[in-house]
Amino acid sequence: MEKKIMALGSRRPSIDNQFHADGWIVLHHGDTMDLIATLPSDSIKLIITSPPYNLGKEYETRVRLRSYLETQADVIKELMRVLNDGGSICWQVGNYVEDGEVYPLDIYYYDIFKDHGLHLRNRIIWHFGHGLHSSKRLSGRYETILWFTKSDKYTFNLDAVRVPSKYPGKRHYKGPNKGKPSGNPKGKNPSDVWQIVADEWVAAFWEIPNVKSNHPEKTIHPCQFPVELVERCVIALTDPSDWVFDPYAGVGTSLIAAIKHDRRAIGAEKEDKYIDVARERIERLLDGTIKLRPMGKPVHKPSGREKVVQVPREWLTGEVVNDT
Repeated sequence: MEKKIMALGSRRPSIDNQFHADGWIVLHHGDTMDLIATLPSDSIKLIITSPPYNLGKEYETRVRLRSYLETQADVIKELMRVLNDGGSICWQVGNYVEDGEVYPLDIYYYDIFKDHGLHLRNRIIWHFGHGLHSSKRLSGRYETILWFTKSDKYTFNLDAVRVPSKYPGKRHYKGPNKGKPSGNPKGKNPSDVWQIVADEWVAAFWEIPNVKSNHPEKTIHPCQFPVELVERCVIALTDPSDWVFDPYAGVGTSLIAAIKHDRRAIGAEKEDKYIDVARERIERLLDGTIKLRPMGKPVHKPSGREKVVQVPREWLTGEVVNDT
């Protein structure tokens, strides 16, 4: 069970449908453009989302790629007004696939953000070990987060995301500091491909389990991303009481990550069934009863003794041939 979250001390924050300056949690049931229009300029420190991928999921309308990007460009244009000068955008996307050909969406989004003068700080790779298998190409096992900032003066809490040094005993071998420790006692600077195992940010590879049937955070959403993925961006790119905005809130993952770390959270979602789940999850977070995968928990590695990792008898005897 997670500890009880009380962002406002002893007073439990309300979950509002509309933005107001003194609020803490906004879960807007409706179109994201309608919500954005009500937000003050320069008010949001972090915009983080996983937008519709145009992959024909049950909650998307499949349209031509160019039309899809034009629609997203309209949303991004409005987001620029509300993003704080010291703020960041983390735009998490996968691939658009048509007739078996892959179109990496982060490449197409890059020019849209650059047209607004944003600065790309990192292209972060999120790797996950499970997903759908392909038969005519290699199975996809990663998605991309584009981290842009609005200016060169942006919030980045390096100490909050440092990782232990691999060789803390390493020392300078020459110069005025010869013989003294060469590292930082707080740990070292992580890189931009994150592997969430014991060394977390170090390997420049974020290996976070995606939310499948046995994940503690699983809901009815078909493409839900884990809270842990958002948490890392929240603690690195915002300070307590900053506003974190997800324009496509889904079942409230980004809002949960923000509230958990004492940030103000705002999101919009059109689908009735998702807004209900998001509200329920936020209420359970505030009650301290929500089940979340702990940030930094090592990814499960089979010991080799489990039955599911044993080579089937049929494969050894040649009784079954499976080429998937």
